[in-house]
Amino acid sequence: MSEQSSYKNGRGAQINPDNRFFSHQKGDDFDDINPFEEPEEKTKFIEVYPKTIVNKVTSPDIGMYYSLNPYQGCEHGCTYCYARPTHEYWGYSAGTDFERIIMVKKNAPQLFEQALNKKSWKVETISLSGNTDCYQPCEREYAITRQLLEICLKYKQPVGIITKNALITRDADILQELAKLNLVVVNISLTTLKEELRRKLEPRTATSRKKLETIELFSKLEIPVNVMLAPIIPALNDDEIFSIAKATSDKGARSMHHQIVRLNGPNGDIFTDWVTKNYPDRADKVINQLKEMHGGKLSDSRYGTRMKGEGNYAENIRKQMEIARKRFFNSNPIPKLRKDLFQIPVNSKLDNGQMRLF
Repeated sequence: MSEQSSYKNGRGAQINPDNRFFSHQKGDDFDDINPFEEPEEKTKFIEVYPKTIVNKVTSPDIGMYYSLNPYQGCEHGCTYCYARPTHEYWGYSAGTDFERIIMVKKNAPQLFEQALNKKSWKVETISLSGNTDCYQPCEREYAITRQLLEICLKYKQPVGIITKNALITRDADILQELAKLNLVVVNISLTTLKEELRRKLEPRTATSRKKLETIELFSKLEIPVNVMLAPIIPALNDDEIFSIAKATSDKGARSMHHQIVRLNGPNGDIFTDWVTKNYPDRADKVINQLKEMHGGKLSDSRYGTRMKGEGNYAENIRKQMEIARKRFFNSNPIPKLRKDLFQIPVNSKLDNGQMRLF
């Protein structure tokens, strides 16, 4: 079978590398995907019931206090996704397993409300999601994210959302109510305006057109939107900084931030395999420039440089971003979310004194 005919359409990762924590693996012997947009082997959903759901973020360069992830694994299949290695802790591969075996945290809303009722809860913005996308396709069926937003509105809890999916527009009613109280900011991740690149790089995310339409809708509803140009990948989308800035600003986005791609753990092999198969003419250039920005390696865990990079190329990106922000995003900045409105509802079934014992 030729390399082209064996390409797994509808998937980002083209390999299923061994889990680093296991000595015996099933390998890649059943990655049987047909040559259509949708994977032949259907995604498997496993309902799980964790004991906690709110995670305190201690990394100094993340920019969030807490994260909440209703799903583990992500159907979007973004080739570069920094969350892929977390799938290994569940016993799976960071490769195709990450996008075809999804854990659904069914009790996330109950756990979230319990956390907000604790006497020890210190009000800070919670990010949905800091790891995998809370609006990935299965959210249409499970609606866990919508339940979480309903709780945020009920308690007046500030929340930030990060997504690549236009499915978020389904919850525009709740988001608009939160926005009226200055309790929400939506971060739309837009990696490229080149649709051919998007289909290969992040095959099951919303199209760039749908993302722009989402920004426009939220702007009309006065729901603040920040654009995440993430990640920037040399020789693939690094030429789009100003075009993305203009396109998203024209639709009403209020700000834009960026990240340089970082390929932690097994992501280096997954991405190298992907770029070699899809862009053989420039694969070496992509990999070498990434290494140049990350201290000579693809994997970079150094706080402060791992997401922004270092060296001349990274500095050039930073300067372009600075110019783009000044040119397109100076008129209507995103205000700081309010924390003073938080309150436990009097009629909350959890507000009976018992939850204060947790």
